[in-house]
Amino acid sequence: MIEIMDTTLRDGEQTSGVSFAAQEKVSIARLLLEELGVDRIEVASARVSEGEFQSVKKIAQWAQAHGHLDRVEVLGFVDGTASLNWISNAGCRVVNLLCKGSLKHCKHQLRKTVEEHLTDIKAVIADAVKMGIKVNIYLEDWSNGMRESEDYVYQMVDELQHQPIMRFMLPDTLGVLNPDETSDFCKRMISRYPNLHFDFHAHNDYDMAVANVFEAVKAGVKGVHVTVNGLGERAGNAPLTSVIALIHDHLKLQTNVKETSVFHVSKVVESYSGIRIPNNKPVIGDNVFTQVAGIHADGDKKNNLYFNDLMPERFGRTRAYALGKTSGKANILKNLELLGIELDDESMKKVTERIIELGDKKELVSTDELPYIISDILQNDIEKQDIQMLNYSLTLTDGLRPTANVKISIRDEVYEQSAAGDGQYHAFSKAMYKIYKRLNKPTPELVDYVVVIPPGGQTDAFVQTIITWKFEGKTFKTRGLDIDQTVAAIKATMKMLNLIESGNIPTINYMELP
Repeated sequence: MIEIMDTTLRDGEQTSGVSFAAQEKVSIARLLLEELGVDRIEVASARVSEGEFQSVKKIAQWAQAHGHLDRVEVLGFVDGTASLNWISNAGCRVVNLLCKGSLKHCKHQLRKTVEEHLTDIKAVIADAVKMGIKVNIYLEDWSNGMRESEDYVYQMVDELQHQPIMRFMLPDTLGVLNPDETSDFCKRMISRYPNLHFDFHAHNDYDMAVANVFEAVKAGVKGVHVTVNGLGERAGNAPLTSVIALIHDHLKLQTNVKETSVFHVSKVVESYSGIRIPNNKPVIGDNVFTQVAGIHADGDKKNNLYFNDLMPERFGRTRAYALGKTSGKANILKNLELLGIELDDESMKKVTERIIELGDKKELVSTDELPYIISDILQNDIEKQDIQMLNYSLTLTDGLRPTANVKISIRDEVYEQSAAGDGQYHAFSKAMYKIYKRLNKPTPELVDYVVVIPPGGQTDAFVQTIITWKFEGKTFKTRGLDIDQTVAAIKATMKMLNLIESGNIPTINYMELP
């Protein structure tokens, strides 16, 4: 069983621009300990501010009431009893004592010898025991200590190994380690001190935090430190979700983390922090369980050929099949199954062709947009178009009336007109009316004009414009689909004109797709 310590509320809050409110901290603490099931949380650094003190106090009160107080930890300093008093007054009883893990830090930051530093550390530990505070030790800059002053690291741990210390925590403070070094250094520590509990704390400066955690666990460390969404100063810390997945899948080891809760917790922290989760972030990114290429959807249909162990259901998510210009029939079928829609082969062919066509206009077509596309094709598909739009331009200028210039062909004869109107579509309609008036062709009455946007639509969502017409006593609808609602309305209008020209005006009582 690998122990997971989450430091989102301490190291994660050191992300530039992130500052959690007190109630947000309590909420995150509850989510981490109860919903997600991490073993421990680090919630703050001692002596930072009065606001931090009040936040930690609220977390401690909640944790005490729910039996979690020993799982709540605070970073403290080798400063006599100052940090210990701060932690005790806040209501906590575990200190993560920040000691120097490299000779360079001890010599140049503290300006002390290793013996002097050890004396100070032992004094703080003794005071902590008297106050009923449990102690973990951070060996700050341990990675550089192992690179440049290995004997110093051993001298520190040799002297402290018999102290009342629960865990020795090995941080790659500057994120400089590679996986080979991580493996080597951790093995040396574990071999020399087989009875001590070691945690590994990774930073992601070289984008190797998760790989380094992997090697540390393989080497035998008993605990690892993570943050939700990889928050942390500079390039951040090892992200909880990736670490959990690799421990469970690649190392075949267990943790107490409940996988089904990770996505929910990640989205809450995203909201509180204001730091967006990248779309391609493993496990929790918006795109990571979305197949785009049609060949992948086809393979999934044929014995799940493109599945791996990262099944979305494990993490409270579902697999999606994106619709775009690389989509094939299999992608569309997968989405139709979700919507409960069945199409014949000919209709499927038309829908596939239309989605590929629309995919050239935007990156992806959403599942919510699919019924609109099907409706647009099946209910308004016109094989023979006697009236074709050859060209048009719409002008919208602040302080001036919108104008439209239209060029169409009617049974291979070309006509062109311009007009101004109260809106772009109104100007277009007036230009078309001029052409029809010149030809003495009858025009319909516009009865209703509705614009529909799919649920959760973005600014590039396909818009369906549904126009109800009345012509020679018959009422009927036509639809147009486009990213631009005016263009959608023009498409609906062209369908209407072709229906009238062909004499095949539908009734109003057709069955509409949802």
